[in-house]
Amino acid sequence: MSNLDTAKAMIAAYNAQDVDTYVSYMTDEASEANYRGAVVREGKEGTRSGLAAAFVRWPQNHAEIVEAQQIGTYVLMREHVTRGPASDGSELVEPFDVIAVYSFEGDLCSRVEFIR
Repeated sequence: MSNLDTAKAMIAAYNAQDVDTYVSYMTDEASEANYRGAVVREGKEGTRSGLAAAFVRWPQNHAEIVEAQQIGTYVLMREHVTRGPASDGSELVEPFDVIAVYSFEGDLCSRVEFIR
């Protein structure tokens, strides 16, 4: 499976709210972060628990891949994200676009950085 195929499989797992499958594509030390900024979810277990909490809060959360390309070992995807109503009654998050940069070590994702 190419890195592009792996990143697309991660989005499919994300949309199914299947955190176990999502993190199965990641290294143990993988992280998700703002581009050149703060780490949002650290390690495979931090990603698992962070995404699980997000899916409880936004049960209709969905990311549509608008564009995707592989450049060397990196995958860049433009994603359109919709959250839907929050389960905690907080204000609706307007749909937004994000560029996600997936870095790989071998065939596993080691970091995802979001540009928003």
